[in-house]
Amino acid sequence: QVQLVESGGGSVQPGGSLRLSCAASEDTYSAYCMAWFRQVPGKKREKIASIDGGGATTYANPVKDRFALSKDNAKNTLYLTMNSLKVEDTAMYYCAAERHVYNYYCPWNAADFSFWGQGTQVTVSS
Repeated sequence: QVQLVESGGGSVQPGGSLRLSCAASEDTYSAYCMAWFRQVPGKKREKIASIDGGGATTYANPVKDRFALSKDNAKNTLYLTMNSLKVEDTAMYYCAAERHVYNYYCPWNAADFSFWGQGTQVTVSS
């Protein structure tokens, strides 16, 4: 059972950058879909980016061209680099993992992910 630990959140001004890290307790190189979700109070948790076992990445429209995923397989760590941050990016950010079964499909819904980190808060304000 993989365990996930996020870090790197904090407060930043609009236009700034942050890099979030998600350290996994085991090698997730090709066996898992790894994803980042975010959630604000009163709203559902939404996926913003994911990378599948084959290395293909997907981004939600609100973060496309501003956020980027990368992996350090030697460290079992997933990164989310966030640039040009906006006030509306303020949220709790969660790392999630789901083991691939038949192919490299990455779910969109939070309910379809089995493993979660504890979350890290990102606040964008002036």
